[in-house]
Amino acid sequence: MRCFILAGGYATRLWPLTEKRAKPLLPLAGVPLLTHLVRRLPHDLPVTVSTNAVFREAFEEWARTLHQSALSIRIEETKSDDDKLGALGALSQWITREGIQDDILLLAGDNYCGFDFETFLAAFRPRTPLLAAVDLGDRAKASAFGTVVLDEDGRRVIGFEEKPSEPRSSIVSTGCSVIPARVLPLLIVYAQRKPDNIGGLFEECLRRNIDVDCRTFRAPWFDIGSFASYVQATQALVGPHALYGEHAHSQDTRMEGSVVLGRNSRVIGGTLRNTVVFQDCVIEDCVIDDGCVLKGIDLTGKMLRAGTRLLYTRHLP
Repeated sequence: MRCFILAGGYATRLWPLTEKRAKPLLPLAGVPLLTHLVRRLPHDLPVTVSTNAVFREAFEEWARTLHQSALSIRIEETKSDDDKLGALGALSQWITREGIQDDILLLAGDNYCGFDFETFLAAFRPRTPLLAAVDLGDRAKASAFGTVVLDEDGRRVIGFEEKPSEPRSSIVSTGCSVIPARVLPLLIVYAQRKPDNIGGLFEECLRRNIDVDCRTFRAPWFDIGSFASYVQATQALVGPHALYGEHAHSQDTRMEGSVVLGRNSRVIGGTLRNTVVFQDCVIEDCVIDDGCVLKGIDLTGKMLRAGTRLLYTRHLP
């Protein structure tokens, strides 16, 4: 088996945080999101991370910090959202060019998966596609995602719903799946028509009477697709605590809720409430990128790009 992690998107919904940084490399609870994924995989599993040409150096530097010989970075020669290959397109290109004939563990690089990958892989039946799903326990919440409809035994997929208004299930797909080698020819053909529709591949399997299994978990899972989901994931992983990166410190500062101070950050005075600080900032309910300077500014619920300087000056009559 080989592992292929999709990390080639441009994450425009999270700009400006992802304007010059790949979303899978965003820090989550003090660790790059992608690192959370890779650390949970079996150590002997060969892993390929596929990204675009814009973020080549960042991913290569990230890979060096992990010191894993079985980890490689694959570069998609695209430089904008307009010419990206698409998730299935990138996977299909890798399979074709590398002559891959193995089963593939496919992961979305912008997802946090709290379940155990060993348990998931143990549920894999040779030649049968397998999905990892999470039961949110609430159909209203599940309606914001693609839901999975299972048979009475809860092990085999019988249908999918794409963000349904009245979902039949509270079970959602996690962006984690195993694609068996026998399905790869179908994948390559399907990717030519719909290069960015991973879920559609499994619907195509069902249409062709190919069974699709599902292993359902009740574990933390987050699709980091927006500011709100990024903050929600941070709060869930950090809890009501302050998490300090290397050489980070605070002085005369009140900490409330989930607070993360990145490496070398320094906060003096004020209040931090449910806040992620990348470097040298004091703010409430915000996410602040590196090198920002803020004084006397209320930025509740906002995001700032790296290098921003906002200084409030009171003009006296």
